[in-house]
Amino acid sequence: MISDEAGREVAAGPSLSMLDNPVRHSLAGTHRQWAAVAGHTARYPAGVAPFMALPDAAEPADWDQLIELAGEDDVVLVNPPDTVPPTVTATRRLLALQMVADSTLLPSVDAPDGFAVRKLDEADSAQMLDLAQRTKPGPFGPDTWRLGAYYGIERGNKLVAMAGERMRPPGWSEISGVCSDTEYRGFGLARTVVTSVVGEVVGRGDQPFLHVMEDNVGAIRLYRALGFTVRRRIVIGSYRKR
Repeated sequence: MISDEAGREVAAGPSLSMLDNPVRHSLAGTHRQWAAVAGHTARYPAGVAPFMALPDAAEPADWDQLIELAGEDDVVLVNPPDTVPPTVTATRRLLALQMVADSTLLPSVDAPDGFAVRKLDEADSAQMLDLAQRTKPGPFGPDTWRLGAYYGIERGNKLVAMAGERMRPPGWSEISGVCSDTEYRGFGLARTVVTSVVGEVVGRGDQPFLHVMEDNVGAIRLYRALGFTVRRRIVIGSYRKR
C-alpha cells in the first residue's frame, strides 16, 4: 500500500492535484494491482509501463529505495522533483504539456467511410504492439493494453489506428497510445479513436487527461480541437544512480 508522508492512504476523488503526481496516485488507486512497492515508492512492471513514483516530498532515502526497485531500468518519473540527491544523475529530460478536458464539451467523431472502429482485446495485442513499435506514440510494451480500454480502426484485417488508457488516478484517465499507420494519416482516424476512448472514460464517470510532447504541434492542435486545454507544462525525466 502506498501512503502519504503522514502515513495515510492516498485519498480518492477527482482532484486536479492528483495530476501533479499521476503515477503515484494511479498505482495507489485504480492500478494498485500493478504496483511493485518499496517503502513510499512504486513502479509499474517493465512490460506494462516504464513509469515510477516518488512521494510528493521525496527524501534521499526514497530515491535510494526507488533506484533499488528499478534494478537495471532507469527511474522514469512524470513531474519529478526540482532537485535530486547528489547520488542521482539525470539521463534524459523531456518537456510535455499536460492537457485536461471538460467531458461535457467533447465531441463524438464517427469513423470515416470504409473504416471500422471497435474495442480491442487480447487477440489484438500483437497488432497493437506492432503498430506502436512502427509509429512510436510513446512507451508501449506487450502488456500496456491491459491498463484500460483500447479502441482501434481496421482496414481489412489490419490495425491502422488506436488509442487507449494508461495512468488512471482516481476519477481520471489518461488518454494514451494514440497512433495511426503512416499510410492512413490524414483520414481523421486519430480523432475517431480518441473520442471512442473518451466516451468510455466519461461513461463510467471519470475525466480524461493526456500528456503530449511540447514540440508535437500537430497532436496539440488535434487535442485542442477536441476540447482539451493545457493545464500545465510537465517534465518527464529519467534517472540513474551516479
